[in-house]
Amino acid sequence: MQGFFQKLVKFWRNNLHSPITYLITTIGTVGLISCLIIIYLVAEISDEVLNQEAFDFDKTILLWIHQFANPTLDHIMLLITRFNDLSTVTMITALTLAILIWRHYYLEAKIFLIDCLGGLVLSYGLKSVFGKVRPDLWQSAIEDVSFSYPSGHALVSTVLYGFIAYLIATRYPKFSLLIYTGVVCLIGAIGLSRLYLGVHWPTDIIAGYGIGFLWLTFCITMLKLHKIKLNSK
Repeated sequence: MQGFFQKLVKFWRNNLHSPITYLITTIGTVGLISCLIIIYLVAEISDEVLNQEAFDFDKTILLWIHQFANPTLDHIMLLITRFNDLSTVTMITALTLAILIWRHYYLEAKIFLIDCLGGLVLSYGLKSVFGKVRPDLWQSAIEDVSFSYPSGHALVSTVLYGFIAYLIATRYPKFSLLIYTGVVCLIGAIGLSRLYLGVHWPTDIIAGYGIGFLWLTFCITMLKLHKIKLNSK
């Protein structure tokens, strides 16, 4: 038994200790714990969706939000949701890439492109896998024909605006709190607009944010590791 534990300790030191320590140093303990919690939460929700289980609070929350509907809010929510329409996302992505390349931030441009393309693939791919239908509780002001789970608007807005916020906050660290607060409010408003318009269930939004955050964290970590590698040469 003692020999087994000695081999286990040796395996940990040679194969796991350094990579895990490096990962924790790059992401941070809070970031790593947050990712683990999100993975568990998304896995639980996804399992229920695959089993075609209904969440009672989904319908309750949507109907509660809908009682506040009025023409003014309709206009505001339609405007907010357009921040993540395909045309808007394409324009912002192209503009950001152009600025990064113009400023010779080639590594950032490469990872940013991976971040955005990965977000789109995850959104459309997972929708096809789960095949969850959208809510049909009232006549919405917009029409979406794709599947509901996870929310593409929540997922893509997280990976797109989250990465841009990281790039700007890294460049202007004094304003990082203000930058991150503004982007969190924007991403949150986009998710709320999808609920208000009745085109997503709350669990779609939660999963979209969770998956988007995990992918965003992975891409930012990849960027940090590449920079550490380049600086160590």
